[in-house]
Parts: sequence; C-alpha cells; structure tokens
Amino acid sequence: MSDSEDMTEFGCIVERIERGEVPIKNIERELICPICKELFTHPLILPCQHSVCHKCVKELLMLNHDDSFDAGSECSMPGSPRSRVPSPSMERLDRLVRSGSISSPGWRRGSVTPRITAIPCPGCQHDIDLGERGISMLFRNFTLESIVERYRQAARAAVAIMCNICKPPQQEATKSCMDCKASYCNECFKLHHPWGTPKAQHEYVGPTTNFRPKVLMCPEHEMEKVNMYCEVCRRPVCHLCKLGGSHANHKVTSMSSAYKILKEKLAKSIHYLISKEDQVRTQITELDRLINQTEENGQLAERQANEHFERLFETLQERKSEMLRSIEQSRNRRLGQLKTQVEEYQGMLENSGLVGYAQEVLKETDQSCFVQTAKQLHVRIQKATESLKTFHPAADTSFDEFVLDTSREEALLKEMCFGGVPDPPLIDLSHSKVYNEASICWRLSDDHLPTDHHVLEYRKLGSPSQSPSQEDGEDRGVWRATDRVYGCSTVVNNLEPNSLYAFRVQSCRNSMFSSYSPEVTFHTPPAPAFGFLFSDKCGFSTERLILNDRRDAVESVAGMAFLLAAERVQTGSYIGLDYIIGDTGISQGRHYWAFKVEPYSYVVKVGVASDTKLLEWFHNPRDTSSPRYDHDSGHDSGSEDACYELSQPFTLLTLGMGKLFIPKVSSSSSVSSANASSGDPGNRVLPMPQRIGVCLDYDAQRVYFYDADTMRCLYERQVDCSGTMYPAFGLMGSGKVQLEEFITAKKLTF
Repeated sequence: MSDSEDMTEFGCIVERIERGEVPIKNIERELICPICKELFTHPLILPCQHSVCHKCVKELLMLNHDDSFDAGSECSMPGSPRSRVPSPSMERLDRLVRSGSISSPGWRRGSVTPRITAIPCPGCQHDIDLGERGISMLFRNFTLESIVERYRQAARAAVAIMCNICKPPQQEATKSCMDCKASYCNECFKLHHPWGTPKAQHEYVGPTTNFRPKVLMCPEHEMEKVNMYCEVCRRPVCHLCKLGGSHANHKVTSMSSAYKILKEKLAKSIHYLISKEDQVRTQITELDRLINQTEENGQLAERQANEHFERLFETLQERKSEMLRSIEQSRNRRLGQLKTQVEEYQGMLENSGLVGYAQEVLKETDQSCFVQTAKQLHVRIQKATESLKTFHPAADTSFDEFVLDTSREEALLKEMCFGGVPDPPLIDLSHSKVYNEASICWRLSDDHLPTDHHVLEYRKLGSPSQSPSQEDGEDRGVWRATDRVYGCSTVVNNLEPNSLYAFRVQSCRNSMFSSYSPEVTFHTPPAPAFGFLFSDKCGFSTERLILNDRRDAVESVAGMAFLLAAERVQTGSYIGLDYIIGDTGISQGRHYWAFKVEPYSYVVKVGVASDTKLLEWFHNPRDTSSPRYDHDSGHDSGSEDACYELSQPFTLLTLGMGKLFIPKVSSSSSVSSANASSGDPGNRVLPMPQRIGVCLDYDAQRVYFYDADTMRCLYERQVDCSGTMYPAFGLMGSGKVQLEEFITAKKLTF
C-alpha cells in the first residue's frame, strides 16, 4: 500500500467517525483515568506513555510525600486529617508548573524532608521517576483532551453550549475562540471580533469547552517550541534539548517525519483491524461458544464430583452400619455370657439354686434313690467348685479388637485430588539399545504425576536396502503396542534385521492416557546378535591383559613387562599386540556383535580370527620386535605386504587415540570403502564411533565394520572362512574393550 493510499484510508476512517458510523461512545473505556475512574481531566503523559489526570498525579505525589513524613508529624496523626484542597484552575496550574512551584508538593527549599518525585504508574505498575522538575516535565495530552471533549459533547448532545458574552437570556453559541478561550453566538462574535482588527485573525472552531494552547512548548526550555521527536525517550523535544540538553546523544528525527511515520502506522493498524472485523466477530462467536462449553463442562465436572462424594458417603455409611452392628452383636453375646455366669454363681448361694437343691437331695433317706440323683448332682457341684477355685469371667470386657484406625484412610482422603492427565515420558537414547530385540528405556519428568502403567508402541518404517514399492504394505507404518509395562523399560522381540523402526510411549493414570512421546528411530543390525564372552584360554596374556570376573571387558595395562620389552628393542619396530578372542566360534550364517572402545585407548584392533591359523600362530610365535620379521623390507613392490597378510590369522580394523583407521588396499584383498580407495592418508582416518559393530557373513566370506549408533558401514572386506571364525581383539598400550550387555546377556545367564 502506497503512502497516498494510507493517508486516504486514514482520512476515510476519520470521516466515518465524524459521520457517526463508528460511535464515539464505544471508546469510553479508553477515556477513563485509571486512578479516579472518571473521564480524563487535563491528562498528562507519563514517561511510560500512559496518561493520568493532572490532579491525580498531584494527589499521588502528595500521598507519597505524606507517607515519607515521620510518624509523629501532624499530618500523620489520626486526629488531624488533611482536608482536601480543591484543584485550582488549569490556567493557574500551568502558571505554577512553569514557575516550578508545584514540582513536588510539600517540598520547600532547604527542607530536611527528602523531595519525593517518584510515583507508581497505575497502568503498568512501574515506578516513574519524574526527576528534579517533577510534573513540570510532563506533557499535556492535548489529543486525548480533544477526544474526551468530543465524547462529552456526544454524551450530552441535547445540552447546547451557551454564549459566554450574552446577557440573560443567553443564546446558543455557534463559535468558540481558541485565543480568547470563550464561546460566542453570531452577534457577540461579530461584536468582539470586528473586521480589520487583530482579533479578526484569532483561531475559531465550533462550540467547545476545551481550550488548549496553539503550540506545544518544551517543558525544559519554556520559550522554545517542540519541533523534534526523540526516538529513545519517545517524546517531543526542542532543538536546544538536542544541542546541549538531556537528549544530546539520543537519536532524534524531525516532527514532520515522526508525524508522518506514526500516522501511517496508525492508519495501517486501523485499516487492518477494520479489514479483520469479520474475523474478530467469528472469534468472538468462538469465544462465546467456549464460554458456554466451559460452563457446561464445569457443571458436569461438579455433578460428577458430587456423585463420587455421594458414593463415598454411601460406602462410609454402609461400612459404619456393618461395623457398629458387629460391635453390638459382640456386646450382646458377652453380656449374655456374663449374665449366665452370674446366674450360675447365684446358684451356689445357700438356700438358692444348686446349693438349695443339693440340700434337699441330702434329706433323701432311700439309698438307691439318693445314689441315682446325687451322682449327676455331684458332677455339677464339682464343676461349680472348680470354677469357684479358678475364677475366670465368661467374656472379655475389653473391645480392643474393635478399635478403628482411620489414619491411613484420612491420609488418603487428604491426598485426594482430581486425576490429571500425566505428562508424556521421554525415550532415553543413551540407555536404549536395538538388535534383533529392542531394549527401550524411558524417563519421566521430575514433577510427574503417579502413573498406573505405560504402553510402548512401535512400527516398521522400512529397510534402507529396499525401495518403498518392494516393502510389505500391510506391516509398514502400522503401530503395534506391547503389553502394559509397569516399569520404565521393556524389550520388544522379533525385529527384522537391517530395518528402521520408530518407537513411542505414553503413560496411563486412572484410565487417562498422556500424549505420545516424540518418536525415536532405531536401525536394527544387519544380522542377529551373536552372544559370546572373552576367552582366557587361547593365547591370553596374563601379564599385560586384565579380564574382569564377568569376562565381558578386557583392559590392557602398560606395566613393567611392556617396559622391559621396549627396553630390548634396538630398532624402529613396534612392540607386539596382545590378542584375545571370543569363547564361541562361528561356522555358518550371518552374525553381528557390538562393543565399546574407551576413548583413551592407545591401539586397539578389532575383527575376526580363523582357528586353523590361530593354532599355527600361537604354537610358532613371532618375535615381532626383531627386524628379521619386519614385513616391510623397504621397497614398495607389495610382495612383503601380501605374504605377511596371508600369514596372519586375524582380519582386524585399527582404532586408537580417538580415531579409526581404514586399511590400505592391497592386491590380495577385496575391499569396499570410499576412504580406503583413496591414496590420501588423511581420508583414511575417521573419528572413532562411540560404539562399533562387526558383522561376519560366513557363507559370503565377508566381514563388515559399522558405526553401531547409526548403523553406517565404515569398512568391509573379503575374509578367509576356511575354519571356525572367532571374534578377535588386539590391544597395545593402555586400552579397554567393553562388550555390549545384550551380546553377553545370554552367555551370563548360564
């Protein structure tokens, strides 16, 4: 949009406001002072660009000044309230401001009381420092005054502005003079502004009660007009402020340029808002719908909460009735037993019960009849006698077994809360490993809610060696879920080799599932994992190699034996490597294993070894420190390299000092590597991966070396698989090799 179009658009907007198409009453909330909550009266612009009434700024300064007085001063005494001083006229205020008399109310020259010039802005709540000149540094917002006056006129359209000159009865004013600051009817205006006099040149407008100065003067230089705009302070300034005042080092622009830029910005903003009126109405409708939906959902949640509490109350009431019934039944049973015992003991008293009956039986003179009756009676008397000797109440009076402990339930009730949706977990890449089985671990946030279980989902994305048209369309891209996992890790079985898989996990709490974690992609190895441990039998050097108890890590230590061997060397040859192999061999198929080489390792060689050549190698050791066995005699025919390579039982890749070295191409080997084919030694040196993988294809007689994290093939070559092949490692100097846990897990379980 061009500048002329912007100004035309702005003019159209102003005309719409003047015609009443945009009611000015709708902007009332923009014209209310944030302090007095009334329409602005002589507003001042604070440094933070908010506007406040002149009298409100004064009252804020007075309030802060009164708060700074001592507690014993008269102004702070409860019995001496300060009477409210009516605000003087605006003309008198302007004169006082120019003279600096009210820069800080209550302050006098030489006064011990500190001068208070800081007030809190009611709009942004920031402290505003007015400086030494106080409110005299603030501009009057004449534009806002005009808008407020137009609003007041629109609000009281039925009330006309009367002429200030006419004698009663006054006539309705038709003009207002900005120089005389008075309103006139037609007759009075002609009388007081005759043609040919200086008053005829006065500026007159329509009837108004808002008379503002013609020119905005600089508050720091009272005789200078503002003609520049400071972009740093965002306020008008005069040329003296720019030359040597407080704005000397600030970036300023001309007032006309600032006027044009701000007017264009305002016009564009208004045009944008008007053009988006339909969108605003749509959003208002959407907000109304959301308000209704929020109210309905809130009422539904309240009803559901009430239902839950009602069920709790019913359950408590039922449980209360059952437990009180149990207590009552136990009490009645015990009372019955004790009352029965009381009756029995009462029968032992003379002339009553059992004793009285026995006394009557003793009066029997017939012996046969007496014996017949007294035998059973004697048994009863003996029982009564025994119970008398060993008195035991028939029932326990204690109800300790009915003591109710509700502390746990009370704690649960206090912890009762709404079941929120749990946060999604994050898959831990450092602890997750993928082979033909995937061990996936994840972690929860520090402030996570308690979870019931987790669900891991995975899907196959494809194989790098296949095109999308060759892949199985049914399995590709379909998410498959594992069973519920109650910990933070699980194992996924039966993954296809050399394939890409995506994994994600979500948490569940009270049947509410979290969102899924970000998807994580893993590349499965090209062959099933091969399990083995280090062997401490075949050629293992106990002097320089340290094998841990689990036999899944080997460490080379450059100790005294290494130092003595180096002392015997008189030529430039190297000290021999210390070899160690796996305890399980390979005689068919494809197999993959992975391990980690510590970054501080000096020289580590990794690869495979043939058992047929190992026997010859260990039974006929070479003194590699002797120059007679140096495979390079000095010329570059390559025959020594070929013979030496064929005699080696190992096919190894060299790592060390944080680097990986690609072997040179020889005539007797078939090597596939872009770096190996290059003659530049720098191209054959790569950064050492954190994890290294080795894949042996026994049937194809090839060995592959991978970056186990990205499954990128670093180097491959032909290998002689005439016998059983073993994983092989060689170490020299300080170094350590650690097998992956998944490789050793199956072996360590036996």
